[in-house]
Amino acid sequence: MSTTPFPDSRASESPVRDLRRVPIHPDHWYPLAWSKEVQRGKAHGVRFAGEPIVLVRTASGSVFALEDRCAHRQVPLHAGVVEGESIRCCYHGWTYDCSGRCVDIPYLGRERLPNGVRAYPCREAHGLIFVFPGDASLADERPVPALASAEDKAYRTRRFGREVRCHYSFMHENLMDMNHQFLHRRQMGQMQARSLGRRRGENWIEVDYTFVRMAGRQPAGEALVFGGGSRAGAQSGHSVMTVRTQYPWQTLQIRSRDQALVMDLWIAYVPLDRAQRTNRTFGVLSVRRPAVPFLLDAAWPLLVWFTERIFREDREIVEMEQAAHDQQGADWNHEVFPVINELRDLLRRCGDSSVIETYLRADI
Repeated sequence: MSTTPFPDSRASESPVRDLRRVPIHPDHWYPLAWSKEVQRGKAHGVRFAGEPIVLVRTASGSVFALEDRCAHRQVPLHAGVVEGESIRCCYHGWTYDCSGRCVDIPYLGRERLPNGVRAYPCREAHGLIFVFPGDASLADERPVPALASAEDKAYRTRRFGREVRCHYSFMHENLMDMNHQFLHRRQMGQMQARSLGRRRGENWIEVDYTFVRMAGRQPAGEALVFGGGSRAGAQSGHSVMTVRTQYPWQTLQIRSRDQALVMDLWIAYVPLDRAQRTNRTFGVLSVRRPAVPFLLDAAWPLLVWFTERIFREDREIVEMEQAAHDQQGADWNHEVFPVINELRDLLRRCGDSSVIETYLRADI
């Protein structure tokens, strides 16, 4: 009997309908590490949906990605030694180049080299190392995300993220559904989100929000992003927030009344385990510098403190959602917000249906 985590024989409907068992689709670029995590002449082990991958920064500073298993005895290659533009396994010294080809076995010679290991398309941009874990022939057709604000000196950017113990779909729902502001009442006061409209396409959906403060004063950290509007009943600087899922990533942008982009967030959720119940978030948050020089720099620690408290509350609540799903054994959510119902349909449609179908054909 199969023990795969994806199908759910206890559910009353088709197993495909349980979004929490829909694997993320591998045919996209995913950040698997921050650039600073992979030092020159070093190897760094990461995971994507249970698959071990080694990131190697060579002597020249370039980065490549291989299956993190030596073809010989399956020893993790990240424990090996980087020599020039290749990596040598720590056990018997088998050596692999950036294409995964075995180029040297010290005790056999180069005329008797076996097959190598899988290589993954790999690119470095915006302080992140992206890997394409799916069909490598599609990598060039699908661009790496362009994070323009992160490269613009008119903005200050912070990079953040950590492991979160939940399925990636909970993360998408949390960011897109701004009706959960009650959760953040201790940090932001009593805020009410108002949906201004939504749009969708084949592999994306987005929604606009504005916010009204019902009670309390505007926190200083929020004021750095939204601007004024601290009195009860006032809008947050008449700003408009747009949240977009462009599968498989998300963005959140805040624009002022004159349409100036004042905050730009890009975030990705990378499944770590095969069951995809744990993900690592990679967030790039850019805030536009105000007219007063160095004001944002001086207040940056306050903004970091404020956003970290918000992110912590979000992380705790989605982990509660995952725990409830596991206890119930299926997705029993009673969703009433049209935006989230459309998002859930998008995530099901864009997920890796080939994996689901494979397990549905299995004897469960």
